[in-house]
Amino acid sequence: MKTNIFNMTLSQYKEIARDLGNKINAGLKEDGKEIACLPTYINPGKDFEGKVLALDWGGTNFRASIVQFKKGEEPEILENLKKPLSAKETAGFAQNDLFNAMADLIAQLKELDPQVTHIGYCFSYPAESTLGGDAVLLRWTKEIYIPEMLDKQVGRPLMEYLNTYPGMKEKTQFQTIKVVNDTIACLFAGLAQPGYDSYIGLIVGTGTNMAALIHKDQIEKLNKSYSGGDLIPVNLESGNLVPSLLSGTMVGQYMTEIDKKVDEYSNNHGSQLFEKAISGGYLGSIFCNTFPEIALESKFDGEKLTNIMSFPAIYKEEYVAVARSIYDRSAKLVAASLAGLVLVLADYNGTKQSYNKNIANICLAADGSLFWSEDKNGADYNQLVSDHLHNYLAAFGLNHIHVYTSRLNDANLIGSAIAALS
Repeated sequence: MKTNIFNMTLSQYKEIARDLGNKINAGLKEDGKEIACLPTYINPGKDFEGKVLALDWGGTNFRASIVQFKKGEEPEILENLKKPLSAKETAGFAQNDLFNAMADLIAQLKELDPQVTHIGYCFSYPAESTLGGDAVLLRWTKEIYIPEMLDKQVGRPLMEYLNTYPGMKEKTQFQTIKVVNDTIACLFAGLAQPGYDSYIGLIVGTGTNMAALIHKDQIEKLNKSYSGGDLIPVNLESGNLVPSLLSGTMVGQYMTEIDKKVDEYSNNHGSQLFEKAISGGYLGSIFCNTFPEIALESKFDGEKLTNIMSFPAIYKEEYVAVARSIYDRSAKLVAASLAGLVLVLADYNGTKQSYNKNIANICLAADGSLFWSEDKNGADYNQLVSDHLHNYLAAFGLNHIHVYTSRLNDANLIGSAIAALS
């Protein structure tokens, strides 16, 4: 039945976790691996003072904010503006078209004044951090595609464009820009909660990805010129995982024929396969391809999928069951990916003598519309992830490790603002 095609066993989820852990370790050793493991050369500090411009572009909306820091106080968002800037709005864009759309919103900030000279930019696409705090775009995801920006700096060209934008000179001139991924920004925001042995940043929204603080001794490819702290923020780009099958006969053990159709119709065929099985930007497509005979609205996304589960009386029983299967599988895959990352943080290789017993309490700073979505007739997504994660850790014999989920308001903006002053 269609309700069963998305079911998987505990052993399969464990294999995904183990496979991701192995591929994270491979990505920490050298570049060009399936899991990129991109070190971020920004050492997050504390006790900041001043105002910064915080930008956030994650695939659906672009946000521009002024964030103020005062010693001994929580950061305060003084002003926050946003505009749609998705694949639909950016279709056919060149770099300057994108920058102009961003500058138009930034120029509307009333709190933008000569004190605001530093920019923190949360850029939620695969990019390699450089020593100066900028980043180089590796590839586009989430159906965004502006080819001339590939393999180029992300931050400096935007800052230079802003400094020459009409009317900007009268307001301020920017001096520095720091670029971080959304998972790194989430990770930085989570560091405000002390007392944990380790920290993970997680995004499950339009796309999905993870980041973590990893000891420099585990990162063989780390730039030897970097003189920051012992714990390095690493953007994993985990959405690109293709779990290996023991039989080796399929692309990925979680992939059904439906998943293959979703990938085939995407503009980045063959990449981000894990993301396409998990994130809100694709769950609607999975459902639509399961029932191609149904006439559904053009933007049928993860939010619409949860509506089917929350209001089952107005939908066919089969539709509700399949929607829940897709939703549950997504949460279980996220839990498996988190378990794989915990294996790396605990330096676990399958023997009880090998893991780092200092890792017991982990803070999971999570963000994203799908992760915090609610199911009115069942467990919410974040609870599903937490329950399955601890089941998987127990199956690995790591019962002593507890992962505590933290919901942070405006994590991307606060995290990128912290980066701006680091």
